[in-house]
Parts: sequence; structure tokens; C-alpha cells
Amino acid sequence: MATINYLTRIEFDFGAYKLLPDLVRDLSIQKPLIVTDSYLAESEILRKLIELIQDANPVLFADTPQNPTEEAVESAVKIYQENRCDGIIAVGGGSSIDLAKGAALLATHNGPLEQYAVILGGLNKITPKVAPIIAVPTTAGTGSEVGRGALITLNDGRKLGFISPYLIPKIALCDPLLSITLPQRLTAATGMDALTHCIETFLSPRVNPPADAIALDGAQRAAKWIETAFRDGNNQEARWNMMMASLQGGLTFQKGLGAVHSMSHPLGGLKNITLHHGTLNALILPAVLRFNREYCKEKLQILEQHMGIASEMKLEEYIADLNLRLGLPISLSSLGVTREMLPQMIEGAFNDHSTATNPRPLDKEDFVYLFNQVF
Repeated sequence: MATINYLTRIEFDFGAYKLLPDLVRDLSIQKPLIVTDSYLAESEILRKLIELIQDANPVLFADTPQNPTEEAVESAVKIYQENRCDGIIAVGGGSSIDLAKGAALLATHNGPLEQYAVILGGLNKITPKVAPIIAVPTTAGTGSEVGRGALITLNDGRKLGFISPYLIPKIALCDPLLSITLPQRLTAATGMDALTHCIETFLSPRVNPPADAIALDGAQRAAKWIETAFRDGNNQEARWNMMMASLQGGLTFQKGLGAVHSMSHPLGGLKNITLHHGTLNALILPAVLRFNREYCKEKLQILEQHMGIASEMKLEEYIADLNLRLGLPISLSSLGVTREMLPQMIEGAFNDHSTATNPRPLDKEDFVYLFNQVF
């Protein structure tokens, strides 16, 4: 038996951001905390959003790091509680939205945060008391605006997943206009993040035909439009389709991910270097596809057909070529990862919650092989 839920409200269109005051009222939020990053805090985007809800006297937390941390979550919770906020508006990419989920959880549940991690049995500890979130994505990549999970690096360096249907934002406010100013480098990295989500979830062995259909459409959409969005950020059709592909990737999370995410999660938790999640996924994806191929040949052929890949080319080859055209890195060593870091990364990947849904069963030696392939 498969239990299937898609339980969130999505407002999606050009100019949708103007609905924010109505959405705040719909959720009966009297004093919102806006969670964002320092770059967006100085942007025209945030100025417009704050102006729309100025009557609610919103409070600002603008210290989201590139990879959200337990320390940042605790700082946001402190501001939330000191100002007696009763809801959160997350503005930005996956980092801001994930941090908002962590804050919404810890503001309404007793600490420490660690106890709610899914691999530590935290799923059933998260209750409906989680503070309401309105997610306003400004990138087209993570799909966190409709996802039930958050990735947060704890104070001890572990990057853990927090998963619950109660962490899904109450409303996803998706306006492609808000991604128009996204720099070319981030357009590439976040776009590949969305594509990776669609591919990995389609290949997951769990049974969820609706998620499979969404993943296929998202992969097809991302493959068609990512290079146009990369070359011409002002192309509204490309931005619309990439934000939709990102949303679809988030919806398919219900099926679980795979080894790409098992590997990128601990890498994203490194403290001495900062690594972008989407960039890591793009870099790792070809090697994992090659590794998995014999266990999911038919599904890979379906993906290749839907994405319009030439019959003589394999998906892993297509992704590697696409990464080059988008100017993305091809090795972990070029990003500053050293061999001394690999044992910790292998251990983290093996214990990651995404490992269970890789189409090919994995042991530690498999991760030794995969990390060496992308080093």
C-alpha cells in the first residue's frame, strides 16, 4: 500500500507576490518574522514585500548562512520569541526556507533541535504546533517551499534532515519575477539542483506513480529551459518554467532521494569550506547515474526519452556535458575538498537518510568508490 499526500497551498504566477498581505491574513498571522539572508535584506525584492505587509509590523532576521546552521536557527528563534511573533515568512532560496522550518519547529517545540532529526527517530516528535510558514522562493532550485524537510548543520558539524508533513509551509508563494535578478552562476547551480531532484526521485524504488509523473514533467521542463535561463536571465518564459521545475522537484520529495544527496549533505556541512548544495548535486550526479544504471535501466531510458536526449547518449553523459556548458565544476578537489576530509564524508553519506532510497543498495565501500570518482 502506498500513502500519498500533496498537502499545501501554492500560489504561482507573475506578480503573485502582491498576494502576500491576503495570505498573511488567511493564516491569521498578526506579527510575522521574515527570515532571509543579508544579500536579499538589501534588495528591492524585500523592500517591496515588507512594504506590502507593513501594517503587521514584521520583524526581520537576515542572518541566514549559505548552509543553515543550528546556531542560526537558535538566533532566529530568539528574535521570534522576544518579539512575540506568530508566524514566519521565508524569503530566498532553500537555505532561508530550511532555516525558517527549523525556527518554526524550535519556536514551538522544546529543544534541543537534534532530537527531531529523522535518522534519530524525530519524525513522530514533530507535532502540528509548528509555527505557520509562508515560503517565498527567489531561486528556482531546492523546491523547499513545498517540501516536508529541512537540512540543518548542527553545532557538532553533522548535517541532518528534519522531515515531517508539519514542516511543509502552509503556503508557497511562487512568483517567477522574483528570480529574474538571480546571477548566472546561481541560475546554473540552482537549476541543476531542481533537475537532480526530479531525476533522483523518479529513480527512487518507492511506489508513488503521481510523484513519478511530476518528476518526469519537471525533468523535461528543466532540461528544456535551464540553458535559456542561464544565458538570458530576463527571459520570463524560462524563469517561469525553471521555477515550476523547482516546485515539481520539491513535490516529488515524497518518494525520497538517493546517493547524490547522501553525498552532498555531509559535504554541505563542512565548516572550513562553504559548498553550494546545487553545485555539489550537479557535480556528483553523473557518477551516481553510472553507478546505478544496471539497477534502473528502464527508468533511465524513460528519463532520456522525456528529456529529449539523443538515442546514442546516456543520461550521465548528457548531464556531464550540460555541467560543462553551464560552467559548473567537475571535481570536489577543485572546490577545496581534500582527501583527509573523505573518511568523514563517507561515514556521513552512509548514514544519511537518502541512502535508503537509492535504486542500488549501498555500503561504505560503494561510497569510497563514488567519492573517489568525483574527487
